[in-house]
Amino acid sequence: MNAIRVDSKALTLRFKDKTIPCTIGRSGACSADTKTEGDGCTPLGSWSIRGALFRPGRSTPPKGITLPWRWISEQDGWSDDPLDPNYNRPVSLPHPFSAETLIRDDPLYDIIVVLGHNDAPPEPGNGSAIFFHIWNEGKPTEGCVAIARREMDGILLALAPGDVMEIR
Repeated sequence: MNAIRVDSKALTLRFKDKTIPCTIGRSGACSADTKTEGDGCTPLGSWSIRGALFRPGRSTPPKGITLPWRWISEQDGWSDDPLDPNYNRPVSLPHPFSAETLIRDDPLYDIIVVLGHNDAPPEPGNGSAIFFHIWNEGKPTEGCVAIARREMDGILLALAPGDVMEIR
């Protein structure tokens, strides 16, 4: 099992023998039990790496990837509405509840690594769509962990089912 260790104060991510600059939520890090929908906070804790999502034409799964993965399309969203029975789950767009669109104009979601925060089972309002994705030149996220594209490309092939992201 590999662990990606995020230092939320130093804004660095350590994977194997490499330390990489990262960014987290605009509100910093918070205890997972105080995380709420839309607070901009990155939840502290150890989160299983569930799989990866790739945007066709902008990213390609590395040959030999062992993480479960799939392509995303214009119809892919992620429910962020605590009233939705599918809260913190992938959904098809259009969706009758609020949902984040996974196809974006910017490159942030060209590669998404899904983290197992608040998903077994999801508790409405405790935070949704906590991902590991491409950064916007070091600018804060809405609660995710993000790194430069070239760094993400270097990490993907080494990730495997059972790996975790530890956010401290």
